[in-house]
Amino acid sequence: MMNPKIDAYLSNGCGRCELGGTPRCKVHRWTEELELLRQIMLDSGLNEELKWSVPCYTFQKKNIAIVAAFKEYASLSFFKGSLLKDPEGILQKPGENTQAGRLIKFTGAGEISKLEPVLKAYIQEAIELERSGKKIEYKKASEYPVPDEFKQKLDKVAGLKEAFYSLTPGRQREYLIFFAQAKQSATRLSRVEKNLDKIFNGKGLNDHYSC
Repeated sequence: MMNPKIDAYLSNGCGRCELGGTPRCKVHRWTEELELLRQIMLDSGLNEELKWSVPCYTFQKKNIAIVAAFKEYASLSFFKGSLLKDPEGILQKPGENTQAGRLIKFTGAGEISKLEPVLKAYIQEAIELERSGKKIEYKKASEYPVPDEFKQKLDKVAGLKEAFYSLTPGRQREYLIFFAQAKQSATRLSRVEKNLDKIFNGKGLNDHYSC
């Protein structure tokens, strides 16, 4: 069943930047592709919702996949994509350290039409994964290296170690990955120092303070 919130998304964009609602919004660049992906998801029996300002498709209230527009492509992303068999070799990691999600990029409606049977098979496999209750085995935060710049702060700044290890494992992971990604020591140190207040306040890297 089509959700009117997704109709609004296709008409006005995601609204996450100043281009939302204008002809320059990236959603309008990929309207045909997004509509095709939407129909495939609905044909697969998934429920259509708006989450994180983009179309999200669920099964028994569990997130299966999202459809989104980027500057260079439209995408179909599976939340547990790393568990899919991917016989066609079309799934990609969104980022180097992504553990669960996998996406498929499209730059034309013809690509989607050609792959429709494959996409529907992948979607059904994702649904069966949810039915089975299979979980992603995430790498533990303790398995990530602690950059020297952050290690020194943990040892020297009073209360920082307690604050950091009181965060959820997911938030600890986010910080360690973010700090380590910087190639230069000065940049790593800068990232650490800019996020100390967030850590002390129990916030994750991408959490926002409430007004």
